[in-house]
Amino acid sequence: MNCMDHASRKPGSRKPAGKQAALESGVIVVDKPEGETSAAVVNRLKRLSGIYKAGHTGTLDPFATGVLICPVNRATRLSRFFLRGRKKYNAVLRLGAETDTLDRTGEITAEHRIPDLSEEEIRRIIKGYTGRIEQVPPAYSALKHNGVPLYKYARKGKPVYKPARTVEIYEISVKNIDLPEISIEVSCSGGTYIRTLCSDIGRSLGCGGYLNELVRIESCGFGIDEAASLSSLEAVGTAGELQRFVIPMAEALRGMQAHVAGPELTEKIRFGRPVSEADLGGKTAGPENENSAFVKIVDNNNRLLAVIEKEKDKFEYSYCCVFQSG
Repeated sequence: MNCMDHASRKPGSRKPAGKQAALESGVIVVDKPEGETSAAVVNRLKRLSGIYKAGHTGTLDPFATGVLICPVNRATRLSRFFLRGRKKYNAVLRLGAETDTLDRTGEITAEHRIPDLSEEEIRRIIKGYTGRIEQVPPAYSALKHNGVPLYKYARKGKPVYKPARTVEIYEISVKNIDLPEISIEVSCSGGTYIRTLCSDIGRSLGCGGYLNELVRIESCGFGIDEAASLSSLEAVGTAGELQRFVIPMAEALRGMQAHVAGPELTEKIRFGRPVSEADLGGKTAGPENENSAFVKIVDNNNRLLAVIEKEKDKFEYSYCCVFQSG
């Protein structure tokens, strides 16, 4: 199994020589500003000294802010490991109206009177969304139908709706109630649409609702306190100065079991030879999470050599990504 490269890169582009190659590969956690698309953030990163390749995982809508994980240079090959991880959001739900996009950027499609609900009843209904739930992805989303993003169909007045899928809300809590707005904090699985969640809660409360504000405060173990603003990144002059914002590849793969390679295993990885459980000292899966089937192989300096995946019903591993030194 090979790691897919999710980065944005011009055809034929190559790793530049000289000063541009000085930046160590890794992850930059960006505090995405309001009004920027996730793709625009990546384009701005690619203009920085030392970055020749960049991508992002876990798209944020333009009006949303917060944690955007951006692998740079060789670390773009690790993008798949940051796509399905746990996320945490602060959101503001506005009651009494519905929009076609399920958020404040859309056109109002319906307005309703807010019923006389007690605070206790509001909290009880919202708490009921904890656990595994079924969500219908928004018609205005980047999911594709016949290779075309859904939002393009919706903008032409021909919305396409994907089947409901299962997501998990690990925890949801009400932070403040100041009707018509309710502030909530949501910890959820990757692939959860907070817009859909707010719309569904609004219907359960009997008056409709839409997402009015959204901040992602955590993604795959990276918190908002680790995120750098675009302005601080763009103020950096050299690749050497930018390095302090880069989380090394091995460290970025949080929650993944690690194994320090000795000379024999290092040689096997170098030549792409099969790796068995015996090579890992009999270790198998790590803690149960979205990356529990994988092992990161590092050297004595915690530099990432490879990511391998346990083959089902076998005592061997297959290579996902291999990183040559240098």
